[in-house]
Amino acid sequence: MSFAGKVWRLLVGIKDGLVLVFMLLFFAMLFAVLSARPSPGMVRDGALLLELDGYVVEERAIVDPIQALISRQAPVTEFEVNELVRAIDAAVGDDRIKAVALDLSRFLGGGQVHIQEIGEALARVRAAEKPVLTFAVGYSDDALHLAAHASEIWVDPMGGAIAAGPGGSFLMFGDLLEQYDVNARVYRVGTFKAATEPYTRSTLSPEARENIGGLLASMWEEWQANVKKARPEADLDRVTKNPVEWVQSANGDLAAAALDAGLVDELGNRAEWGERVAEIAGEDSWSNLPGAFASTELKPYLADIGSDTSGRAIGIITVAGDVVDGEAGPGTAGGDRIAELLDRALDDDLAALVVRVDTPGGTMTASENIRRAILRHKAKDIPVAISMANIAASAGYAIATTGDRIFAQPETVTGSIGVFSVIPTFEDTAQRFGINADAIRTTPLSGQPDIIDGFTPEVDAILQAGIEDSYRDFLNQVAEGRGMDPARVDEIAQGRVWDGGTARQLGLVDQFGGLNEALEWAASEAGLEEGKWHAKRLGSAESSYDSLIRRLLTNDAQTRAPAGDMFSILARQQSGQAERVLNDLERMMSVQGVQAYCLECPREVRPSSGDAISGWVAKIAAFLAR
Repeated sequence: MSFAGKVWRLLVGIKDGLVLVFMLLFFAMLFAVLSARPSPGMVRDGALLLELDGYVVEERAIVDPIQALISRQAPVTEFEVNELVRAIDAAVGDDRIKAVALDLSRFLGGGQVHIQEIGEALARVRAAEKPVLTFAVGYSDDALHLAAHASEIWVDPMGGAIAAGPGGSFLMFGDLLEQYDVNARVYRVGTFKAATEPYTRSTLSPEARENIGGLLASMWEEWQANVKKARPEADLDRVTKNPVEWVQSANGDLAAAALDAGLVDELGNRAEWGERVAEIAGEDSWSNLPGAFASTELKPYLADIGSDTSGRAIGIITVAGDVVDGEAGPGTAGGDRIAELLDRALDDDLAALVVRVDTPGGTMTASENIRRAILRHKAKDIPVAISMANIAASAGYAIATTGDRIFAQPETVTGSIGVFSVIPTFEDTAQRFGINADAIRTTPLSGQPDIIDGFTPEVDAILQAGIEDSYRDFLNQVAEGRGMDPARVDEIAQGRVWDGGTARQLGLVDQFGGLNEALEWAASEAGLEEGKWHAKRLGSAESSYDSLIRRLLTNDAQTRAPAGDMFSILARQQSGQAERVLNDLERMMSVQGVQAYCLECPREVRPSSGDAISGWVAKIAAFLAR
């Protein structure tokens, strides 16, 4: 072998060795990251710092990394309400925690029930004589609701606070579909079932306007009552009834206007707020940055406090997001997935079961799958409680009828007992482009349903009859579960949406209360004393892989995070609203089967947390998109 050949083989061997070493190091680091858990040793004496740079949700959605990379939109950070409440409650009796500090600069909001539950936990911190301090550049409705429970509210002089109230425009696509000769065939039961109106009308019907207007008025009344109770010094009448005069009196300075109306206590930037927290919780010995203070963040604190596992287990199953057929979720209520979780728990010797519902509804087949799984637990003679969160409407209420006792909050949106189906057909569109169909049938149902040639009258009649039968089944489920006459249920059904207070008066809900009250009732019914039971959530925790992907995508997005002033907040809300409209349109035209869904129910809109994924993740996205 020549000298050059030997040198070449040596170089190739060195190269292979380096590649092997690099791969071993890479997989070792990957294993370390996947196996990592927040260290309890990271908890320090100081403040519990909650940087809520995203949405508060009932259940975090799984992040689809491929979809995120292809769309180049970073997923929104999501905070589970039960984790926030658990951490805040633990801080009440923890001598290491001197205060709770909330940074709401990038807070995107959450459901009204969730915000109130967190606010009540903050009130318990204050009752223990521990300060709660919040900071934001701009406060919108949800942030104001949460901050009202703080002992000190800080706002950046460049920002401000606005209380807009619920409501807004409903986009109607009836004329658009007619212009393009698309026939949205609607099959429904329920005078007030407004979910189909955007696809058949140019304006809301009087019945829908009456029902939605009444619901929004009730929610607005509850919001004001909660904020006034938590912060009596806030002049909400001035802020909400004549906002132009209020802002102009401060020469357009929204921060000064907020201070004058008692919405905030102090004007100052993030560093000045941090210095104030440091006076209470202590300075940060690890950092000399302006505004640094001794603190512990949410994840390590949750790892430190752990979960109670003593005594008998009371199961908690979460039904959150749209109810759909299949294995979807978490974050979406996949009927097959949730039913399987419930069936697996049949052998867990649960003392009771609590079903936490936070959904505007979905398909009747998926909700029935979940209902049957819950009834299999009831057949074991264990108590079943229903805890309604922000929304438990349509198919969500059908699931709730399985409970022995239903708990809701005054702000909960429920009811919407009605069913429908929407199927688009394109016979007029086809004719416009010269496409004709000449059918040969052996029966009126041959070749049906036909979305190109249209439906025969017989198919229309059969589909409507099926919808009416599903509605009767729905009424009977409610009547049986609530001990009511079906005729009475029909009177309060018809697709009407109710707030929790009205629903309680009508007998659709048993009592006010949250998840804790539902657990305590279930324990009492099971004959368990305090300290003799613990809550057990059914379903696996987020995997290390999913957690890693979530951290990579959300952290990378912060390099181009949006501004936090009032105009940015309004822009993000409108962006999210537009995304919701498009999603609803796609959903209504693509989901098959009978639906029990509350399209008019108020829901969170979730824009991306940043303009786009950037940094090295963006490079991967660009490569994959080629």
